[in-house]
This record gives sequence, structure tokens and C-alpha cells, in this order.
Amino acid sequence: MAKHLQDTTTLHNGVEMPWFGLGVFKVKEGAELVEAVKSAIAHGYRSIDTAAIYENETGVGQGIREALLENKLLREELFVTSKVWNADLGYESTLAAYETSLAKLGLDYLDLYLIHWPVKEKYQEAWRALETLYKEGRVKAIGVSNFQIHHLEDVVKDSEIVPMVNQVELHPYLSQQELLSFCKEQGIQLEAWSPLMQGQLLEQPLLQDIAVKHGKSVAQVILRWDLQRGIVTIPKSTKEQRIIKNAALFDFQLTEEDMTLIASLNQDQRVGPDPDNFDF
Repeated sequence: MAKHLQDTTTLHNGVEMPWFGLGVFKVKEGAELVEAVKSAIAHGYRSIDTAAIYENETGVGQGIREALLENKLLREELFVTSKVWNADLGYESTLAAYETSLAKLGLDYLDLYLIHWPVKEKYQEAWRALETLYKEGRVKAIGVSNFQIHHLEDVVKDSEIVPMVNQVELHPYLSQQELLSFCKEQGIQLEAWSPLMQGQLLEQPLLQDIAVKHGKSVAQVILRWDLQRGIVTIPKSTKEQRIIKNAALFDFQLTEEDMTLIASLNQDQRVGPDPDNFDF
């Protein structure tokens, strides 16, 4: 169980991945993005998650470089994730996409590189490319995003390397318990994107009651719920005070009753596409 902001989970290849990080989905290139990344790192975050399709890798890289300098940190102290987009899924095209992401970020390597979506008949070749990058030492860890159990089974049966991470939409209305159990059995670390359901759960009455009981915000309760389930979580924010507040999760603990009540909210409701019913 994570006890402070920089605590890590050990992936099945021995790489240490922070339990908590900053997501930058839908944050456009520009000063706000750069300052958000710098603020997060200044306030103790050590994990930053982006993707090629977010079209903000350049700003993320700038924020990282400036933050490293200003906070006297080494590159090795950060955990940086990006993802290959659907149009680039294929062996050679995935290798090329990795180089493009590195160039935009201005980095020599990524800590984690993910296949963004399980596009039929394309993700297998992309996974072979990720295995190549990993075996060549170009990336510290490899994984997938938005993969359901059958996608993971498909990857595992034909691959040399089991994915280290599966990043999926996950929040109290989409608890993903079956997928979580499967990933734990396979040694795959589950990671939550959109953990706050893009703000849609902040007025939820049950979550508000639990938040009041603990003297915390609804966002803090949800993020703590992730951590207590053994799920890496990466809430998005560009406001410094929210970035600070989101990470104030280590001075309270949800009870078993709280955890059960939050789990009861599950409706299998998504804000993003359904990986099994989406025209990529």
C-alpha cells in the first residue's frame, strides 16, 4: 500500500512505477501545459503520462526539462509514459512512432510505452515492435491501454513478453473488478485513466458522504479508493492547487465498508469508447 506520493509498485520486470501521477489528456500545447507539468514535479509527482494523439508531447517535454533543472532532479527520478496511436499500429510504423515521440519529448528513452487501443488485426504487430524496443533497452517497460481480458489473452498467447501495464478507463461507475482480478493473476499492473470520470462523480451523494466523514474531497476519496485496490492512478489537472490537493491521499484510509459502498456504485458506465464496440 502506498504511504506517500513517491511510493512505487514493482512491475513484473522489476521496474519501479509510481502509484500516482499526472495525466495530460485534452491539455493543449502551451504555457498552461508546461506549468502544470512543472508544478506537479515541484510538488513531488514523479510520473507524467501523455500520448502521441494528445498532441502535447513537445510541451510535456519542455515542462519535464525545466522541472528537472529547477528542482535539481535527474531524468532517472521521473517515470514518463507515452502511447502509440492507432494509425501507427504495425511493426515498422510503431518503431517509427516511438522515435517521433522521443524526439517531441526531447528524451533519450521512455519509462513506459503503451499500445493506445486494441485495434483488431493491428495490435499484435505493434506488440512485436514494443518487444523489440524493450529487448534493445530503448524503453524500460511496455504495456497496453484499453485492453479487455480477451485482448490480453490474445497478446499473451503469441508473445515473448507479458504486458507490464494495462491502462484503462476506471472509476466508481466502471470499477473493472473482473479485469483487475485477471491482471493481478497475470502480473499485469492495472492503471486508471479518467479516475474522476472527467468530473462527473464530484457531486455523487454517496461519495460526498464518505468524503465528509473523512474530511476529504470526493476526488481524494476516489483516488484513495484506486490506491487501496492496488491500482495506479493518473488524474488530470492543470491548476496548481488541484494538483496539490489530488495528491493529499496519504493521511487517511478508507474503511472496508467505504470500499464496499464505493464498489456498489458500479454501473459499467463509460465516458470513453468501449474497446469492444468502437470503430477505430
